[in-house]
Amino acid sequence: MKKTISLLLAAAIISISATACSSTSTTSTSSAADASSAAVSEAVSETPASSAAVEAVTGSITASGSSALYPLVKDAVGKFKKSNPDVSITLNAGGSGTGLKQVADGTVNIGNSDVEAASKLPADQASQLVDHKVCVIAMAPIVNKDVSEKVKSLTAQQLADIFTAKIKNWKEVGGPDEPITLVTRPTTSGSRALFKQYALNNAEEASNKSLETDDSGTLLQNVSSHKGAIGYVALSYLINNTSVSTMSIDGVEPTLENVYNGKYNVWGYEHMYTKGEPTGAVKAFLDYMQSDEYGNSVETLGYNVTSKMTVSR
Repeated sequence: MKKTISLLLAAAIISISATACSSTSTTSTSSAADASSAAVSEAVSETPASSAAVEAVTGSITASGSSALYPLVKDAVGKFKKSNPDVSITLNAGGSGTGLKQVADGTVNIGNSDVEAASKLPADQASQLVDHKVCVIAMAPIVNKDVSEKVKSLTAQQLADIFTAKIKNWKEVGGPDEPITLVTRPTTSGSRALFKQYALNNAEEASNKSLETDDSGTLLQNVSSHKGAIGYVALSYLINNTSVSTMSIDGVEPTLENVYNGKYNVWGYEHMYTKGEPTGAVKAFLDYMQSDEYGNSVETLGYNVTSKMTVSR
């Protein structure tokens, strides 16, 4: 009998010990779970703080200048405002010289230019500007379609002789027997400066005041509506355009690919200048234009992505 009672007491002790261990384990597990929940809660509570860094901005931006860069900036404005609806943005073309002068004077926040500021402004004014390179632009010679039926390419020398009025009839380069009509740009034009340097070997372009314009849309219309006409525009203005024909130079077509690989030489960087370092909405917009997010739109609109160039200047 005593032996039976002893066995029962031992079993009871073992049962109580097991329950105690189970209780301790549950308590530890519960504490770990509480700590984990606290960590998750802390991480979640930090999320709004990091999101605040990309909050929509407010303010106003004014920009003017290059007509060649205008389509890209206009597209970027529309996309930027979707995330920043309270930013007021005023954008005008008018030519690189105008944009540079206005940003140097402080009448606009951003001056868009096809050329470096030092080529258009006095040294003391240019030194106050900060350059933001946003892409690469190529200039293409364009002609009326009646010309391209017979002439597909010009040598660099023929092109220079045409734009300096040494060659005055298309028959001199194998084209139709009709006079060459120059559609020119004003001396303030950044597109003109770029074309002069890289297409004309710095020869001075002849003037035709009756058809002179720095509005690339107007220039396209003038070339398409005048027989024998020739001019030049940025590739961005030739996207889905069939009213004129492009002219190759030394057999090389003006295409994005030929700019990337260095075969086509008439290109330059597109600059967006600010007077001093930008802040607020201006900085946010320029950051957006140079971001990977917006980079996908650059080629679609006829511009080259700077980071993809195999040549540089």
